[in-house]
Amino acid sequence: MNPAERVLTLLAEGDQTVAVAESLTGGLVAAELTSVPGASRCFRGSVTAYATELKRDMLGVDADLLADRGAVDPDVALQMAAGVRTRLRAGWGVATTGVAGPEPQDGQPVGTVFVAVCGPSGGPLADGKVVALRLNGDRAEIRRESVRSVLELLADQLSENARAQDTEQNGGN
Repeated sequence: MNPAERVLTLLAEGDQTVAVAESLTGGLVAAELTSVPGASRCFRGSVTAYATELKRDMLGVDADLLADRGAVDPDVALQMAAGVRTRLRAGWGVATTGVAGPEPQDGQPVGTVFVAVCGPSGGPLADGKVVALRLNGDRAEIRRESVRSVLELLADQLSENARAQDTEQNGGN
C-alpha cells in the first residue's frame, strides 16, 4: 500500500477528513491523494499557496513571522497546516513548504523542506507536528520526496491517534 492509500484508509477507518496546504509541491500532495479511488470520502480539498502573501491571506500565516523568517520555516509550515484545516473544515491539515531549487530561498539552501500535520481540536496533535527535511537531488526529486514524507508523517500520526483512542476506550489496557 502506498502512502496515499494508507492515509486514506486510516482516515476512512476513523471517519475523518484531511485538507492540504502546499507550497513547493505545487499540488502534488493533493494529486497523489486524489489518484486513489474513493478519495472524495476523506479528502476535503487543497490550497496551493506558492506566493508568500497567499500563505498569509488564504491560510492565516502570521504576517510578522513571514516578514521575520520567510516562508521556509517550521512555524510557517505548522501555521499552514492549521490554517488549511480550519478554512477547509477538515479534521486534519497537512502542509509543505521549502526550497526545491534551483536557487536558495529566504536564506535556506536547496533541499530544505518542512512538512507539518495538524490534528483535530482537543486531540494530542491539535498544536501540530513539524518535521525538517534536508533533501538531495534535483527539483523533481525534492518535490517527490516532500510528498512522500508529508503523507508518511500523516499516516504515522493517524496510526498513533487511533492507538491512543483505542487505549482510552479500553481503559488503558
